[in-house]
Amino acid sequence: MSDPTKQAASAASLPGPRLIAGHGLMDWAVPAFIFLFCIVVTYVATTLDEAPDLIVGDSMQPRVFPMFLMAVIAILNVVLILQMLRSERRTRPDLPWQTWVTGSLLAVFYVVTVNFDMFLALGIVLFTMCLAWGERRAWVAGLVAIMTPAVIFFTFDLLLRVRFPRGILTNLYYG
Repeated sequence: MSDPTKQAASAASLPGPRLIAGHGLMDWAVPAFIFLFCIVVTYVATTLDEAPDLIVGDSMQPRVFPMFLMAVIAILNVVLILQMLRSERRTRPDLPWQTWVTGSLLAVFYVVTVNFDMFLALGIVLFTMCLAWGERRAWVAGLVAIMTPAVIFFTFDLLLRVRFPRGILTNLYYG
């Protein structure tokens, strides 16, 4: 017969879902961070200057949208907390490698945006994410990488009349 202690130790070392304790400190870290983020962004939004009526007209002031967005996020965070309180212990699977690639792409997006162009960065990130998350056809990933930034750019530029900062691609359009 085999030793039950050795069987339990070998089973614990197997890959797969890990048991996370019920409502420990780490379970509350995410909602606490979300509330902290909402408070900081709301405070920063209150420090924004009011835009002149000539610019905004009868529209909302620049500070309204971030404050509204933070209120929505805070409400969703309360829903998250209520779900946590109603749930019992559960297992969480290990994060797939695509999650780490996606997180790394945030840094790539920032570097390319700051040094070259936001829409170029968006295209690179979308193309890479499509391939990382399982799109096998490179032409579909390329189409997503081209069409999404183009639709965003022209929606904001032509419909909303919002001009973007200059970059490699935006210089081609703005002249």
